Parts: sequence; C-alpha cells; structure tokens
Amino acid sequence: MPSRPAREPATAPAAAVIGVDSSTQSTKAAVVDAVTGRLLGVGRAPHTVTGQGGARESDPEEWWQALRTAVAAALADSGLDPAGVIGIAVAGQQHGLVVLDADGSPLRPALLWNDTRSAPQAAALTAALGREAWLDRTGSVPVASMTAAKWMWLREHEPATAAAAAAVRLPHDFLTERLSGAAVTDPGDASGTCWYSPGAQTHGPGSRGYDPELLALTGMRAELLSTVAATGATRAGGLTEQAARALGLPAGIPVAAGTGDNMAAAVGLGLGAEGLLDHPVVSLGTSGTVFAATRNRPHSALLAGFAGADGTHLPLGCTLNCTLAVDKVAALLGLDREDAAPGGEAVLLPFLDGERTPDLPAASGLLHGLRHDTTRQQILGAAYEGAVVTVLRALDELPLDAPDAPLRLIGGGARGTVWVETVRRLSGRPLVVPEAAELVALGAAALAAGAATGRDPVALATEWGTGRGRELPAVPRDTATWNRVTSVLDRAAPALLAAHP
Repeated sequence: MPSRPAREPATAPAAAVIGVDSSTQSTKAAVVDAVTGRLLGVGRAPHTVTGQGGARESDPEEWWQALRTAVAAALADSGLDPAGVIGIAVAGQQHGLVVLDADGSPLRPALLWNDTRSAPQAAALTAALGREAWLDRTGSVPVASMTAAKWMWLREHEPATAAAAAAVRLPHDFLTERLSGAAVTDPGDASGTCWYSPGAQTHGPGSRGYDPELLALTGMRAELLSTVAATGATRAGGLTEQAARALGLPAGIPVAAGTGDNMAAAVGLGLGAEGLLDHPVVSLGTSGTVFAATRNRPHSALLAGFAGADGTHLPLGCTLNCTLAVDKVAALLGLDREDAAPGGEAVLLPFLDGERTPDLPAASGLLHGLRHDTTRQQILGAAYEGAVVTVLRALDELPLDAPDAPLRLIGGGARGTVWVETVRRLSGRPLVVPEAAELVALGAAALAAGAATGRDPVALATEWGTGRGRELPAVPRDTATWNRVTSVLDRAAPALLAAHP
C-alpha cells in the first residue's frame, strides 16, 4: 500500500474540507486543513469490479456506500469535529457510463473506463466523422474507453435499458448529485465523453454545454446529461439534508462540481500555475497515464485532448495495463513485486486487459525473447519495462513548450523502487516524486476549498505545497531496452489487431 504523507500533531483547524477520490478499485477520502493544506485524516473503502473478458462493471450504489464509509473513517482518523467541515468535492474515475431511472437509481451496473466491449462502437464513431475531424472537434479519437462509445454499445446490446434511462452520468457526476441534488459536471470530466468540445465554452441554449451534432451522432439527448459548469471549482450546490445525515456533516456546505481523477491530480500538483505549465506527469496506477497542463491544444491520435479543471488544456495519454498487470505477472512467477531485474533479451507486453494506447482493445499479453538463461526476475523486469515504455511513448506527443522539464511521478507505482528506477532509466529525465500519496483526493480538496472560499484551487494547492517532493537527477537513457521493446511492440501490433479484430 502507498505510504501516507507524514502528519504532525497540531491544534484543530478553523476550517477543513473533504476531498474524495472515487477510483476504479476503491474510494479514498481526505480531510484537509482548508488554509494550510495539512492532511488531517484519510479513510478508504474498496469497490467490487466484475466482468469476464472485456467486461468491467461496478455497482454505483457501492460507490456511494464506499464514499460514506471512507468519509466516516477519514473524520475518525482526523479527530475533527464534523461541524468544522466547510466543503466537499469528488474526483472520479473517468469515462464510466452510469444510467439512472427517474428516481436516480442505477438501471444496471456502470460500464467502467476499462470495459473494452465498446471497441466496435468506437471504431464506428471514428469512421463516421474521420480521425482528423474528431481531433479537430474534441481533441480525441474515440476509443473503447470513451463514454459515447459505451452509450452506443448499450443502445445496441441493451436497447430497453437505454430507452428507459432518465439520466446518464459520469461516475463523479453521480456522486456529486447524491451529495448536492444537482446534475452538474465540469469541463475536465466532460472532455472524456466525446460529447464535448474542450475549445468551446457553450453550444447554445438547451445544449448543457455539449456539442449538439455529436449528441445527435450518438443518439444522446442533452437533457439526460449533467450540465457542464464553468470550472471544477464551481459550487454545484449545497449538501442536502439527506446526504448530510448520511455523512454526519453540516447540511448546506458547498459541494464543488468536482472533476475527473486525472484533472484532480493536476490540481493537487499545482499544474496550470505559471511555473508548472508544460511540466509532464507520469501516473502509475491501475492505468498508466502521462499528461501536462498546457496552453497548447494537442492534435495526436495517441492522446486524449482533455480539458483541465482550471481552464487549461490537459492532453493525456493513457494505457490500460500498469500496476495491476505487473502485479499479476509477479504473482504468476511467485515473486514479490520488488524482486525484479532488467529484462535482458526478454520483452513482455503486459496487455492483459487489451490496450488503449496503442488502440488494441482485444489484445492479450505477449512474451518474446526467452533464452535458457532468462530468469524469473528478468521476466518480471520485462513486464515493468513493457508497461513503462508503452506509457512513455505518449510523452513525446504532448504539446510542451518546456520539453526538458522533469517528470513528476505519481500514483501507487511511484512508491515502488522498481517502478521509479524503470521510469528513470527508460526516460533519461530527472524525476520529482511528490511526498503526498493522495494527490487526487488532495486536488478534490482544493476544489472544495475553492468552492467554499472563492479562491482559485490551483493557487491554493500551490500554497499548500502538495506537489513538493524528492528530486532525482537524470541517468543515461537505456536506449537498448527502449529500442528492443518498441521494436517488438511495433512489429506485434498489426498481428495483435489481426488476431483479435
């Protein structure tokens, strides 16, 4: 488990906020001093993910229960009187499709971002407009992860459920609505739907901020969707009486519009502040991501052209297979995750859940280059190398004006020595590893504080110093391993795609 940031005993703050990170595997809640950013308490609760093959689903009601459990645990951990909480915000896993009835209850389990069954629908959407038109309009080419592709899958495979939907939500929207009663999202999370154009502030009356032509293409009605707020710091509403009783918090406190998990991590790092524009981040979790807050809009099929929660662009490359895939390889080999060595001649592409970047949704893992003297430790090291090379390939596509800035390394993998050293030698760049272990929750806390005080959440996070950490100098880049892995990946990709059309 990632280590928790060190906390020193101190007197109770005058005001605190709660940031919630509702991720694929669990919910984490952080109670944070609204003035200093000091982490006062953390609570956690697990989620259940079900599905075979390409299916990945979760019950949204479990997310709500996990939020209640995590908030209660965080408050208990902090020892804080709940009356001192002045705001709350949720950051959630992106892209998931939540369909609700008229009472706000889920009609079926949510389709998660890493559910790859919608790959044919994503391909059909891409063909309908063309890759360049999608990049111009949304900054992204549709892939199976995107919400619009999942909606198309639902319309084709479960038409009765789609027809019965009274509301369609993203995971963080669903939880924000449970807290505030308001159907509100933000530009950051909306930009991962393929219904929203990040460069446009509005699309006219009744559009709720979405692109009417994209809605028509996918058969979505704007009135089913959450309204896109101006920024993630926007106050969605006040905590309802019902939610206040469930959480033990004061009714009426501000609930921020929240955002997606990657956007919240960017806020928690202070990205978008003048000194941290164009500074790339590598996040190692269930997925592997690379992103940066930029003034420049991206135009690359390897990137998602997301919006930041603060109005910047947040171009992002995402892989499906990162820490969980490598941990699975370690378990199959009977090794501890840290018992790894550089892969030698072995190359392992750990595409255990298909892959998003490159777009190979039905691919499987591939092991190449075994010799008599290949060790288990080298095979595990090759899994690390395959995962890291896959995510770092998107780094060169980021539209950065500061190409030599250090990489900021976050996520659960950033607490692992092998992960850190593998990124270091394969990138050849200096690293900054922030001390804070809950950056998504801390970013959500900054959004909550912004909604409560009217302050800019990125400026708040910068003052809090949540992005500070240890600095590691660059080491010579391991170009031999890089070239070996990329050569296998480039040669294997067409065969993987042909084998799993």
